[in-house]
Amino acid sequence: MNQHVAPVDIDKFNLVVELEQEVLGAILVSGNHAAVRGTVKVEHFLEPLHRRIFENIEIAADRYKTARLDLVVKLFTPEEAEQCADRLQMPLAAYLAKLAANTVGGVAQLPKSMANLIQEWARVTVGAEAERISLAAADPGADPAELIKAATRSLDDIATGLRGGVKGRTRYSLSEAADGALDEVQDAMKRGSGITGITWGLSDIDHLTGGIHRGEMVVLGARPGMGKTAVGLGVGIKAARSGAGVGFISLEMGSRRLAMRALTDIIFDWNITVPYNDLITGRVSEQDFDAICNAKQDLNQLPLWIEEQSGLSISDLRVKFDRMQDVAQRSGHTIDLLIVDYLQLVAPSGRYAGNRVGEVTEISAGLRQIARENNIAMVALSQLSRGVESREDKRPMLSDLRDSGSIEQDADTVAFLFREAYYLGKESGKDPDADMERLDRLEQVNNKLEFIIAKQRSGPTKTVDLFVDIGCSAVRNAARSF
Repeated sequence: MNQHVAPVDIDKFNLVVELEQEVLGAILVSGNHAAVRGTVKVEHFLEPLHRRIFENIEIAADRYKTARLDLVVKLFTPEEAEQCADRLQMPLAAYLAKLAANTVGGVAQLPKSMANLIQEWARVTVGAEAERISLAAADPGADPAELIKAATRSLDDIATGLRGGVKGRTRYSLSEAADGALDEVQDAMKRGSGITGITWGLSDIDHLTGGIHRGEMVVLGARPGMGKTAVGLGVGIKAARSGAGVGFISLEMGSRRLAMRALTDIIFDWNITVPYNDLITGRVSEQDFDAICNAKQDLNQLPLWIEEQSGLSISDLRVKFDRMQDVAQRSGHTIDLLIVDYLQLVAPSGRYAGNRVGEVTEISAGLRQIARENNIAMVALSQLSRGVESREDKRPMLSDLRDSGSIEQDADTVAFLFREAYYLGKESGKDPDADMERLDRLEQVNNKLEFIIAKQRSGPTKTVDLFVDIGCSAVRNAARSF
């Protein structure tokens, strides 16, 4: 896990050694490795001997379903046992027996001991990484951008280990899980919204999905020109208006352009239609500008924060999210929904350099992990492959998700956007009659947006018709039949 993390001088940290001894001793006393499985990992042990002991504990548990002291000892080779004895000045078996005999908290205190061990591992490893960065920065030829990138990767590795180790309880009986599910349902009933998640702000979609749920990732895919940024931003505004804290990470469009879209969206509800492009070019009447200024006051009340930096990696996104969460908490809110625009623009780590499928797989898994670790709802916008354009029916399908099938695998819900009007506007009829027919159809569907739910773990797949004014970035429930 921590391939970027600097080595640690263990001799400086007696407390870490004692915590490692406590955890190992408690496991050896009981022979039960299950209590630490999935929480404590080999890399959390900084003392090499303790790391090797834990490796053998895991092997014994997997192979023999017990981590008894005598089995763990026998998994050391004679050469290893002799080297350990020379270093310890006692037989290896005696050292393990001493660990078991001297455990203070025992099995009952193992959860607390594990948490303390991981906390200390993180503290010590952060210090070692800081020393390494300090030494590297002393070189006049060092590239500060590369130093920052390396430090971000290393610290994110440590943070991942820390989050995984102290996340608390992860195992529930079915009855306990059902109690939590019923609490969600009761909350929805009290709110009167009929949804258990964060609202889309679009009633038909809320009805089909129950909202956008915490700990889950929604992928919203579309070809260019379909309005995915408008939908993503509109959902963010409506969710913020409902009381949810929203973070919008834009890897493509600047915050000012997003704000212009938001303003035209808001005044659309006031029966004022000012196309987004008119704001950019300043073609706005004084009366409409006054309305836009009033809309700005409306925006001031919303718990919605925008990060506009391009080229962010998953590690960077975690850092940006943490900072955004700090800002939100200082204003009395929390980030409940994170919208990323868009997935394919997230920078890969370099681990799969040249392998685009591997890169997108890593990005998709990383976004879902952020949602799960932080118990937030995630909406990841996604660009679809050009294969859509080569078909007569250009409605997207799951196979159109670009670069990697893992996007479909990681997503709890996959939805697509389709505007027939976009393609009709680009075509020309084969003859005057065909062109007249095309223009008639274009008028019929000019404000129609299809929201295609192609995958949903907890609900049906279905297409929902929405109303869209693409120029004003306004997406609404369908107000009429198309």
